[in-house]
Amino acid sequence: MGLSGLCLAHCLGTAIFVAVLASAGSIFLSPVIHESGLAIAILLGAIALGRGVFVHGLRLPAMVGVFGLGLMAVALAVPHGAQEIIFTMSGVAILALGHNLNYRASRRAET
Repeated sequence: MGLSGLCLAHCLGTAIFVAVLASAGSIFLSPVIHESGLAIAILLGAIALGRGVFVHGLRLPAMVGVFGLGLMAVALAVPHGAQEIIFTMSGVAILALGHNLNYRASRRAET
């Protein structure tokens, strides 16, 4: 009986999830959603990188991260399409490298 109840919950949950995803799909494809999320990511990335400089004093992680943030900012200026994706993904990857360097430098500063 418990397994039947779990099966029922799974089937109902999956059906509701797919229905919501199908009806909200056009919202997620809107350029405004992407632009807003990217702008928030740029702001949060800049804050985290700046904080890192104050914690450990090294500028290299921030410089790498700022380059990635710059590519992400360029993605906001180009038309929606392949170029935007390339700039966004490249910027995010470089920003992740900057965050990794920032994290490692912060760990060294703690010891």
